Amino acid sequence: MTSVTDHWSKRELEVYILLLCALADSNAAQAELDLIHSKTDGPTFYKMAQEISGDSEKKSLKKIRKNIVYHDYSIQEIGNLRREMDEVFRADQVYVTKERLMNEVLQNIIY
Repeated sequence: MTSVTDHWSKRELEVYILLLCALADSNAAQAELDLIHSKTDGPTFYKMAQEISGDSEKKSLKKIRKNIVYHDYSIQEIGNLRREMDEVFRADQVYVTKERLMNEVLQNIIY
């Protein structure tokens, strides 16, 4: 498992964030996972899925905070990531309170 001192690539970080979005309601729907998988290559998806599977929400947010500082995201890249996050939140046709709260927390970290 990757430690919090390891730096992920931008795409690895983005996939990890999207997986956390899918898990926000404690139930990663197949539609959400399929969407994320379609946005990246298989090895990256499986690496980050394995990474997040052993992490608590608190640990996941800590890893995101530690990794986001190593990448210089442009406004356009942040906008693209936000759109991808929204797609994942809505992929299962349900947008519950837990997902809304996770959305707000991630926005605060990303910006």
